[in-house]
Amino acid sequence: MEFQHISVLLEETIDHLHIKPDGIYVDGTLGGGGHSYEIASRLKEKGRLIGIDQDGDALEAAGRRLEPFGDRITLIRDNYCNAKEALGQIGIAKVDGILLDLGVSSFQLDHRERGFSYKYDTVLDMRMDQRQSLSAREIVNGYSEMELFRVIRDYGEEQFAKNIAKHIVNARKDKPIETTGELNEIIKAAIPARMRAAGGHPSKKTFQAIRIECNRELEVLRDSLDDLIEMLKPGGRICIITFHSLEDRLVKAAFRRNENPCTCPPDFPVCVCGQVSKGRVVTRKPILPSQEELAANKRSKSAKLRVFEKAE
Repeated sequence: MEFQHISVLLEETIDHLHIKPDGIYVDGTLGGGGHSYEIASRLKEKGRLIGIDQDGDALEAAGRRLEPFGDRITLIRDNYCNAKEALGQIGIAKVDGILLDLGVSSFQLDHRERGFSYKYDTVLDMRMDQRQSLSAREIVNGYSEMELFRVIRDYGEEQFAKNIAKHIVNARKDKPIETTGELNEIIKAAIPARMRAAGGHPSKKTFQAIRIECNRELEVLRDSLDDLIEMLKPGGRICIITFHSLEDRLVKAAFRRNENPCTCPPDFPVCVCGQVSKGRVVTRKPILPSQEELAANKRSKSAKLRVFEKAE
């Protein structure tokens, strides 16, 4: 299957990266290479793009797409949380711009064998990096009822989390839950019929929650943001596209903290903590997709772009 991914907020992201023809840029979530292609096409001979992704299929497809740019492109199979070390190994300490597009790619959702989507009946997987051992199947069959409740409530913001967790635990007493179709039926039975009719697909929030847990998505993001900002050259920018309110909250908080890291009590006349601002938040409010983009790509619906610029 061809790796397809419609890059969300593409023009807005490229504009805000302020690409220098001879600059060094990192795409920490390479995916199908849509954003990277636009970055690379603006680079001259001395410019460089490092594409990072933990998904082997993504790297392979993006490699083909970015082939015309030759040795301006370096691809690394890793998680963006290891970007500092990975770039250090190829002799790069500071970069001019960083991009993170935190959405699951269309390829991952549509490639049914990967088990990301509730639309297909297939194996429970959801691993972005297929080298890791923890999959959705292990979570669904191995987590306690309380752990499942926490994951579905916190990461899915699902109001019926308690009942869904209970139904999952009851169902697996008979036999392990092996497929997305089986999980769909269990979730459906746990949500009152009148509520199923009102909202979107009944499994959407629970599948999202299990995927986030499986790939440690929020933990990775939270633990990476300060390091990524530190990697920027003076005037360099980091652009982050989120698709989930919890992701957006983490990014917003980290950008604000790096802009104003002072820990002194508000009533102190002068700062004595010595914490110096790392830069400025470019986007006071997140940039949202245009009406045209929403009409063309329904997966852009919950996308938000935030931008931070390193101090000169």
